[in-house]
Order: sequence, then structure tokens, then C-alpha cells
Amino acid sequence: MAENLKHECGIALIRLRKPLSYYKKRYGSWSYGIEKLYLLMEKQHNRGQDGAGVASVKLHPTPGDVYMNRTRSNSSSPLRDVFDEIIAGFEPLQKNPAGDEKWVRQHIPYAGEVLLGHLRYQTQGHRTIDFVHPVMRSNNWRSRSLVVAGNFNLTNASEVFNQLVDIGQYPHNTSDTVSLLERMGHLLDRQNEQLYMRYRETDMSRLQIARTIEKELDIPFLLRETTKKLDGGYAICGVIGQGDAFVVRDPHGIRPAFYYVDDEIIVVASERPVIQTALRAPAHDVHELLPGQAMIVKKDGDYSLVQIMEAKECRACSFERIYFSRGTDRDIYHERKKLGEQLTDKVLQAIQYDTDNTIFSYIPNTAEIAFYGLMKGVEDYMLRDKQQRIINAGKLLSPDELWQIITERPRIEKIAVKDAKMRTFITEDASRNDMVEHVYDVTYGVVRPGTDTVVIVDDSIVRGTTLKQSILKIVDRLEPKKIVVVSSAPQIRYPDCYGIEMSRMKEFCAFLAAIELLKERNQAGLIEDVYNRCKQQVNAENDQLVNHVKDIYRPFTPEEISQKIVMLLRPKGMRAEVELVYQSLEGLHIACPNNRGDWYFSGNYPTPGGLRMVNRAFINYFEEENKQLKLPV
Repeated sequence: MAENLKHECGIALIRLRKPLSYYKKRYGSWSYGIEKLYLLMEKQHNRGQDGAGVASVKLHPTPGDVYMNRTRSNSSSPLRDVFDEIIAGFEPLQKNPAGDEKWVRQHIPYAGEVLLGHLRYQTQGHRTIDFVHPVMRSNNWRSRSLVVAGNFNLTNASEVFNQLVDIGQYPHNTSDTVSLLERMGHLLDRQNEQLYMRYRETDMSRLQIARTIEKELDIPFLLRETTKKLDGGYAICGVIGQGDAFVVRDPHGIRPAFYYVDDEIIVVASERPVIQTALRAPAHDVHELLPGQAMIVKKDGDYSLVQIMEAKECRACSFERIYFSRGTDRDIYHERKKLGEQLTDKVLQAIQYDTDNTIFSYIPNTAEIAFYGLMKGVEDYMLRDKQQRIINAGKLLSPDELWQIITERPRIEKIAVKDAKMRTFITEDASRNDMVEHVYDVTYGVVRPGTDTVVIVDDSIVRGTTLKQSILKIVDRLEPKKIVVVSSAPQIRYPDCYGIEMSRMKEFCAFLAAIELLKERNQAGLIEDVYNRCKQQVNAENDQLVNHVKDIYRPFTPEEISQKIVMLLRPKGMRAEVELVYQSLEGLHIACPNNRGDWYFSGNYPTPGGLRMVNRAFINYFEEENKQLKLPV
């Protein structure tokens, strides 16, 4: 992706199902669980670089010993800092390498059976350490202590906050993280109180009551009540102080969660291949948590899969398949190749089927797999063309002519290379833009000036700023006849509210192109009309909500919008012709049939919160634009 987007976070949960001494004997280390957690988090570091945190819960603590530990960092290298601190906690073993399990549990903070890790990308809240997961509620009763981490963004965080205020709480901030923690914590407190009231009139001692409560906590009920009124995408992990653990996924399956179970360990993570790598597990043993489903792991190590909410239409995020998740996943790899292959006909039309005078390349590295798919499609076309030419020529072909035909192949070159990130110490706009232009460098001597067309595959085009300020300028230096930029994703037209940092309408070059087309074709009145209809929706009931922003695009074909995007992004003084080729929505669905969360492209949001957000985003855009023009709103 030319412009890196901040997006959904990464989660990792480990439950060791054997005593710690088992792992020491079999694997030679008391830190087996921490080592696996590090692998899971390191392999998901692309999912969050604003913060990292780890929490540990010990199942059989001695009263007076710390049984819940947490380490977090929001430094420039948070994952390294967190594990440096954790590993330092194992140093006492150097003095007592033969320590028994009891000694290890008492002296090593992260020698616990339940481990919870989180990698954060900031989409809401602030960058202070308070907003880094896991977040924690501590209590002297283990059954009331709670630690939570998640990959989520709640569209109705203010509603959840107000519910807490209405019952008399005073949350210390309004973030969705704190609201979720306090809502779940309040429900956990109530369940503890109800169980205590049930047993206090019996002949059980208070200690016996406390232990009974720990066994009888109803985690499915807790999760049902917590998620009952949540709107958004989420995969939420948590551990209660007495040892129960859980992960729950939203009813549309917007945010991902995968799990693996054997007799030694239970693992949950945001991506399947990281579990395969860390546990050396085959793909068929790593399962996806279903929409609305929870995995609940009890203190004794037994687990169950429980349907917490009624599963709704699966709208798993399609950006996971296009860009965010690791391409090493078995299914994602083939889906990304298919995305590229689906673009073959459009690309061949753009180059007028002149493969002899076309160079194929890709920018950035995340587009590599889609590039392979496009190349397969181009090669298949060329093979069919060769076959037909040979059949038509029959025996008239000389050996040299036959050799010339069968040796034709696509011209593949590394056209652009991204240099190391440069410091932005230049403050003047003109000089800064010149520096941005040099983020990429080109390979000289492979393009025949005035003859060759250069095809560049990207995974998606959001704002188009990198294209305009860097890529188009530097490729034009090579003097190609034409530059074709290919996006493996459809046109991004609508903002996100489920965990990706793109919420402003004017950030999307497709939206700005549609606005310009409306103005050029004397249809600008539609812009204000859509604004008025969005305003009328502000206080509408959920079942009355409509995405009115769709009407901004309705008058135009995707091709018309693409042509206008080219006009907006084309740098001044550029000589080569430029064409944009986008994936179609139908092509996306063919390539990624199971991840139908396409609201970025289609405007079809799975929850009412999404519809409220897109209308609000347009209201904000319209009012900001009119404020700049000093027009009445």
C-alpha cells in the first residue's frame, strides 16, 4: 500500500494445560509459555507498533504472593522493551537453575499458566501508556480481578460510557477500552455478589464461599451481558484472576481470531500462520473462531466453544485479505494471487495487448502476491496467443520463427525501490515535497524511452499522495510512453469505523474525484442535498438509517471516477500518459468469497454504527469545506 494505514491490533492468548514443571522437563525451560508468546507477538508486529503489553496470571498462588503481572510499553520499540523486562525477571533462575516449581512460581513474575499479549495501533484514545493493552482491574478477591486486551473499535463507545454513568460509576475517561473494561468489571462484580448472597446463609465458611464462587462464575453469561449492546468490530480476550480465560468475536466476524488446542497448550491469535509457525501446527488444526462465538477456558484447563450472540451475516474485513494479514496464510496467499489474476483483462486492455513493449512491476512489497497473480494471467494469455499463432501458421513456420514465438514472455523488472525512511527535518512545503519524492528510487536502463509502457501493481490506493508526490514523478523520469497503475483493491470510497485509521472523507481520492465531477457537470446541488439528508439522520432510529453518501457516486461509472483521479493525481509537467486500473467489487468477491466486509468500497456497513459514522463523516466534510469558503451552513 502506497500510504501505510494504521489498523486493527494483534492479540495473543496462551493457556498452558500442564504444570510448569512439565515444560521444564520436556522443553528444558521454565519460560516455555513466554517464548511462545513472544513468537506469536513478533510474528504479528505488523499489526501494532504504537504499544505492546503482556499480562500473566498464576493459577495456584500462595496468599501474599503476586499472581497477576503486567508489563506495557509505548516507546519507539515497545515489543522489545516489554520482553526485555520480562526476560530480566527470569534472571534469578541463573542463581537457582534447579529450582522446583514452587520456588519458580514465587520468584519469577511471568512464570504463569495464562499469558495475554497485545500489540496496539492507535485508532482511538491517546498514545499515553494508560491506553495500552492489556488493561486491568485489580481486587483482593481473585474472582473480581480482570485483565482484558482486544482488537476492537466500538462505534457506540459514548453509549456504553453513559450506561456506566447512569448506574453511578465515574469512569476516568471516555475511551471504548475503559468503557468496555468497566462494563465487564461491573458485571463480574454483580455476579460475585449474587453468588455470595446465595451461599452466605449456608454452613460454608467465607473461604469456602470464595473458592466456590471461583468455580461457578458463569463466563458465557458475563460475555452475553457485556456484548449485548456493543456496536462495532471486536475480538476481545480476557483473563479473570482465578484463572478462567476467554476470547469472544463480534457477531459479524469483522475482526479475526484463530485458535489451536492440544493436550499441552491452548492458543488464540489474530492470524492463523503465526500459530502454525509458533506451534509447528498444520493449517487444518488451526481453526477460526466463528462470528458471535466465544472460546472459554476454565481454571482446570477444560475449554468450550459457546455461541454468545446470534451469528449475523459474516462480514469479515476484506482488507485483511488484501493487505493487513500476513500473506503466508494458506488461504490469503491464494486469494491475493486471485486478486491479481482477476485484473488481467483490464490490464491487457490498458496496454492494448502489447506485451512486447510493456514492463510489469509492483510497489510496495505487500503487492507482490497480487503481482504474481497478474503475471499468471498475462502468461496464460500469452500462451493461448502463441498456441493460436502456431496453429494458424502451421508448417510454414521456420525453426527460428517457432523459437521466437515460444520464447516470448512477460518483461518483469524491479522498477522502483523504497529507500530507508528519511528524516522530515525540512519544514517548507516545497522542500518537503521534494524530499517525499525521493522516498522511492528507480532502476535506470530497463525502460525504452518513448516505447515502453510500465505497469505498476499496488495493493490499494487510498489518498493517492504517494503516487502524486513520488511514484509517478520518479517513473516518469524513465520516459515511458505510458504508466498503468493497477490496484488489487476496488476504489476506496467510504471511511471505516471498525479499527482502521481512515475516517475523513477528503482522505479518499475517489471521493474527491466524484465531488469534482459533480461540480464540472453542474450537479453540485446534489452535494448539499446529501448533506441535508445526512443531517436528518443524526437522531434517526437504527432501522431508519441509510448511507446517503452513496448518492455522491451514483451518477458516475467507476471508469469515469478513475479517469478523474488521474487528473487529480497527475503531477505538473509529467510527460507520460497515466491510467488507473482498479479491481471491481465483483472481482473482490470472487477472489475473497468468505470475507465480505467490503464497506470501504461498497458503503454497505454491517452495523448501525457504521451508517451513523459515514453520514457524520460527510457532514463534517461539508461543514469544513463551507467554513473555509465562509459560506453559511
